[in-house]
Amino acid sequence: MANSQSGKEQAIKISGAHTEDRQDVPQEARNAQGFVHNLHIAVCIFLLFLTFFIAQFDKFILSYFQDEVKKSLNLSSIDYGVLSGYATSIVFALCALPTAFIADFTDKRVWVLTIAALWWSLCVVFQGLSHNFWQILLARIGMGIGQAPVEALSISLISDMVSLRWLFLCESLLYVAVYVGEAVSGQIATAFNKTSTPWNVAMRAIGITGIVLAVITRLILHEPRRRCAIMYESETADPVTFESSPRTSSKLALARRQLKATISQVVRMRSFWVLTLSSGARQFSGNVFGWYMPSYLTSIYPEQTELLSNYGIIVGVVGSVAVVVGGLICSVSGRSRTSVGLLLTAVGGMVSAGFVIVMVFSLKLAGGNQSQGTTILYGSMSSAYITAELWLGAYASILSLILPPRTKTFGLAIYTSSITLIYSSAPEMIGLSLRHYVVGSEAYIIQTRKILAVLIPVGYWVGAAGFLFAINKVKADLAGNLVPIGMITWRRKFAFIAFIVVLGCLTVSLFVVSLTIRGLQ
Repeated sequence: MANSQSGKEQAIKISGAHTEDRQDVPQEARNAQGFVHNLHIAVCIFLLFLTFFIAQFDKFILSYFQDEVKKSLNLSSIDYGVLSGYATSIVFALCALPTAFIADFTDKRVWVLTIAALWWSLCVVFQGLSHNFWQILLARIGMGIGQAPVEALSISLISDMVSLRWLFLCESLLYVAVYVGEAVSGQIATAFNKTSTPWNVAMRAIGITGIVLAVITRLILHEPRRRCAIMYESETADPVTFESSPRTSSKLALARRQLKATISQVVRMRSFWVLTLSSGARQFSGNVFGWYMPSYLTSIYPEQTELLSNYGIIVGVVGSVAVVVGGLICSVSGRSRTSVGLLLTAVGGMVSAGFVIVMVFSLKLAGGNQSQGTTILYGSMSSAYITAELWLGAYASILSLILPPRTKTFGLAIYTSSITLIYSSAPEMIGLSLRHYVVGSEAYIIQTRKILAVLIPVGYWVGAAGFLFAINKVKADLAGNLVPIGMITWRRKFAFIAFIVVLGCLTVSLFVVSLTIRGLQ
């Protein structure tokens, strides 16, 4: 841990990523060993990339085939809102915490990831076999349980495999899976539309692929040693230490101590919840974009048969380039990398909001000419993605650095669970607001346009304000300047409790209302 290190430069090294030179080993042999080691790390990151890609895949398939899924399973807008919102997010949020804690406590992150991947892949297959709302709902709930820890585990594992110098870039490469997933889905959607192939065929195929990939990942990826803490030596820098052993204390007692220490660390951090709320607002807008923009654009451009394909290409190519560029910029920024990452996140989101509005009104700006409208659409969409998507890998790297190495997977799970419940409220709210409109009707399209033009920019700007506010707080946390244990006020504790209660009530209320209205229809 950090307390056993001498100086920041020593503390930031990754355990196992650096080996001392031995005088009795020829230089050529050392070079060969280094090459093999780096190649193995690259393969492991690629496998984590593929796993994360598969975890994203079904989301984009459903968003591209919204109308087909609704017709095939006889779903209403409320049903679709439930499936795309809380159907997976509630169990995702609840299951991410215990699975991440188990992964940290047992130090078996690779095993937990493998079992989770096998489970959710089976559930994806079952989605492809569903014939009604309740069957696909249960399958998606099961999938949510399996996918719960994947992001936290992937970030955590990569942060222990590479040096700090390349951390931001490597985490960014992981998030390329999000954009490649949507790009591939766009091509599949186009091909399926042309060949009249059912949407559920893709679900079955990707589920089987996921099972095979999970087995390969377990055979190749090994548990890396935890890196040392990034913070300076300080008693407050890393309070999560565990000097007890199973011989002097039961494992249950150790688990309770680790859980208590981790929660205490999160409460004492100055930046964690600012970052969480800001990211929640940002990803709320992203969820609105991902779930409703494709179907909206196909509705206003019915003559453009290649629209989904071009849409997917832009997302895949521009999004991938943007997230890698963001990670690379941070990697070469030296000691300013965290501040640069937050600035890219905030400013990029604010600039992107304007391009999103142009996307939504592209047809109107072209005077109703669909050919000219798509030209405006593709240009503004490319601009929106190149400015907005610089952030994901850099942001994940910042989170992995401010959390204690021994329990960072659990800390990351607290973050992912919170933002999942925040941004998953978007489809629920939109589904409720569109319930009185016939899907595909003029009134439905107009209402959707208003929602997209308002919710996406507002979420981007609210998130940006939070990211800018968090810059100095992140610096304080990295320096070990946490709130002292004896100075945690009741006001601070109440704020955390109030956040949990409000978020829980919002989640339960929206979910119950959606199911109730569905039952009355």
